Amino acid sequence: MLTIKQITDNRETVIRGLEKKHFVGAKEAVEAVLAADHKRKVAQGEMDAALAEQKVLAKNIGNLMKEGKKEEADAVKAKVAELKAKSTQLEEAMKAAEEERTELLYTIPNIPYEAVPEGKSAEENEIVKTGGVNRPLPENPLPHWDLAKKYDLIDFDLGVKITGAGFPVYKGLGARLQRALINFFLDEARASGYTEVMPPTVVNEASGYGTGQLPDKEGQMYHCAADNLYLIPTAEVPVTNIYRDVILEEKELPVKTCAYTQCFRREAGSYGKDVRGLNRLHEFSKIEIVRIDRPENSQKSHEEMLAHVEGLLQKLELPYRILRLCGGDMSFTAALCYDFEVYSEAQQRWLEVSSVSNFDSYQANRLKCRYRRAADKKIELCHTLNGSALALPRIVAALLENFQTPEGILVPKALQPYMGCEMIK
Repeated sequence: MLTIKQITDNRETVIRGLEKKHFVGAKEAVEAVLAADHKRKVAQGEMDAALAEQKVLAKNIGNLMKEGKKEEADAVKAKVAELKAKSTQLEEAMKAAEEERTELLYTIPNIPYEAVPEGKSAEENEIVKTGGVNRPLPENPLPHWDLAKKYDLIDFDLGVKITGAGFPVYKGLGARLQRALINFFLDEARASGYTEVMPPTVVNEASGYGTGQLPDKEGQMYHCAADNLYLIPTAEVPVTNIYRDVILEEKELPVKTCAYTQCFRREAGSYGKDVRGLNRLHEFSKIEIVRIDRPENSQKSHEEMLAHVEGLLQKLELPYRILRLCGGDMSFTAALCYDFEVYSEAQQRWLEVSSVSNFDSYQANRLKCRYRRAADKKIELCHTLNGSALALPRIVAALLENFQTPEGILVPKALQPYMGCEMIK
């Protein structure tokens, strides 16, 4: 969440940033936070004054008793008791105002960087780069759902029988392709200096608040009501929360972590051709990379993460493009985000396969993830970053569609050691 210092020191800049994200009621939200903070300051000031007066009076009681002035001492005792009661009330008022301020801050999104383009929707995102390989395809290429059926790779109907729509069953070489991609992505992450962890895929409410999934995305997550636990929508949640309430030493930064997990998203209201096949699932596999760094180094970290994801798509020989998201299409928590998309010739559309985001200190403030500077031992908030490297469903869809031939589906050279074959047929 935003810090109160950000808002008090840069009120107009914050309001402008929120408006760039098309956050409704930006000015009113900021004013409400400042009003709650003012109540907190007033209560704290009065409480401090009452405690100071109480301390002075308490010292006089003993002297008055020694001097035999019992009535005066009793009057002072009564005053001290009155001040104690007042201090307790003021402390409660201060805590209530602080809680109100925190709850309001939870509802306010991160403010975007200057580099973020204006715009309300995905149509206004900025294409910053295109690349990859455009392969020759057969006439009237098949979409991946037809290819999956033709080569018996994925059974969508069986998934519906077992669970419901959006939970496919991978079979034979389709299952092997999933495992090949997982191992390839993890090996590449390790080669780039990321330490692999295997976190839980169920998290508590505090973890959801820590990375900003709560209170913004309750409807998108599967909730285990009996235990008040959530199935993760991305490994970002458990991995970043490893560093909740942690003070890192500056020499430990940057922290570079990766994880393979299953991910779960309700995707309520999703329907139509854009969700057919693997385009939008409720359960899917993904490798996530997470970085925690010093504020002055987070831009460099972001660029390195973008280069890592681009390198994966280049090794998979897929046609891709990189988009800088506009204010209206960015997530609640991101300050700057780039999407990677691969092209589906069969579907005649671009498929998002990765988002790589810099959250500035927004998540770190929620998490209380900080570092101790080596020079002066001062403790400051870290910056957090994460990205998909990569999400599997649409990568699988793109591989099936872009590598199809009359004889079968070619396997990219980078995956052949993992697949143990050169073609799926």
